[in-house]
Amino acid sequence: MPPTDQPAILGFDPGRQKCGLAVMGVDRVLYYHQVVASEAAIATIAQLQKQYPISLLVMGDQTSAKEWKQRISQELTLSANIVTVDERYSSLEARDRYWQMYPPQGLTRLLPKGMRQPPRPIDDIVAILLIERYLERLTRAL
Repeated sequence: MPPTDQPAILGFDPGRQKCGLAVMGVDRVLYYHQVVASEAAIATIAQLQKQYPISLLVMGDQTSAKEWKQRISQELTLSANIVTVDERYSSLEARDRYWQMYPPQGLTRLLPKGMRQPPRPIDDIVAILLIERYLERLTRAL
């Protein structure tokens, strides 16, 4: 749980069937990440708002982003601003990040890096990367 004075950023990778969610402090400490069914995304975001001091929602700008942004605005009492970030190549980057976070075990270690496929959806890791991209954009602007 983040300190109450530490704002948190909610990363959201919207999708038609599943969505990635992540909560990270502005100090880049990761507090939460999970892949949820699209039908459960709004309820999960509402729950995360109760758990963390979310000051910003960062979401990808590709798959159904406009619809999700409108839906979130209509269905949630969101005190946080919603910002979209470029999510091009984020799935490829997320696959590499998955293996950094969860190093391959057993025979998977022996496979060439390009042939390894994560054993689960990685939309939550995309959400983490979206937050990081936003923070990088902020630091470059300063």
